[in-house]
Amino acid sequence: MREIGGYIEFEYYNRPMLHGDGIKLNCGRNALSYFVKSKKIKKIAMPIFMCDSCDGVLKDNSVSVRYYSIGLDFKPVDTVLAEDEWLYVVNFYGQLSKEYILKLKEQYERVIVDNAQAYFDEPIEGVPTLYTCRKFFGVADGAILYSDEKIEVEEQDESFDRMRFLMGRFERTASEFYSDYVANNHIFATEPIKKMSKLTENLLCGIDYEAVFKRRTDNFSYLYEKLGAINRLKLIIPEGPFMYPLYNENGAKIRKKLQAEKLFIPTLWPAVFERCDEGTLEYDMAKNILPIPVDQRYGIQDMEYIVNEIKQL
Repeated sequence: MREIGGYIEFEYYNRPMLHGDGIKLNCGRNALSYFVKSKKIKKIAMPIFMCDSCDGVLKDNSVSVRYYSIGLDFKPVDTVLAEDEWLYVVNFYGQLSKEYILKLKEQYERVIVDNAQAYFDEPIEGVPTLYTCRKFFGVADGAILYSDEKIEVEEQDESFDRMRFLMGRFERTASEFYSDYVANNHIFATEPIKKMSKLTENLLCGIDYEAVFKRRTDNFSYLYEKLGAINRLKLIIPEGPFMYPLYNENGAKIRKKLQAEKLFIPTLWPAVFERCDEGTLEYDMAKNILPIPVDQRYGIQDMEYIVNEIKQL
């Protein structure tokens, strides 16, 4: 019997959850693990321009990994799949169009799309696709997978003990709780596949997705207009963007100077520095692309401030 009375807990939300019809899991790594297990994948081609978060998953599932290069447009370069090999395509900054992904599907057939940086892109029918919730929203975990193959997952995740860094930043500063944030990221390296927690799913049902979409798109569009002349990347304006990638030859220096102004621009793929030689395109992109935040916490006035700071530098 359920408990009745006592103190009141979090409110229950009932907005429609974006991607609520997908397979709801505890993290992005395990969305990939789920798919690998369900399809019995043994060979996969991964972009070399990527973090190392998937390495453990693939190793644990005895998957043979081959790395391929990407171009300035973030698209795979001269990739030929071996027999029974899958192509893992990362939709970097939401820059891959639906038409391009359909072309990849037609060309290679065995394609899985990583939309961790393109949460507002709809999945394409017949193309396995995964999403990571915490890159776009204030939740501690959560991922969505679209796949035609299912496996049994009995255990449900619990998030209440992971919320400290989110609650802390809400009332104080990010720097005070950064170590908690990092510790939370490390948890998922060893977490088994679980269903998404009730708390995370509830929070995702409380989001005004239309407002988030508009704010992100407006912010990205402003940076697109103001910084396009100094950006080596020829971008499209994506659906509800992740971040604005500014690729400039002085990116690493600018990042360091912005940090002194409490404008924190991450280096998203430090693993690339281990995988690639210094003279490669991927190495330079990892070093000098500035992923500028455009998320729902900010407005055009914040974007103006960012642009002014960058142009002064």
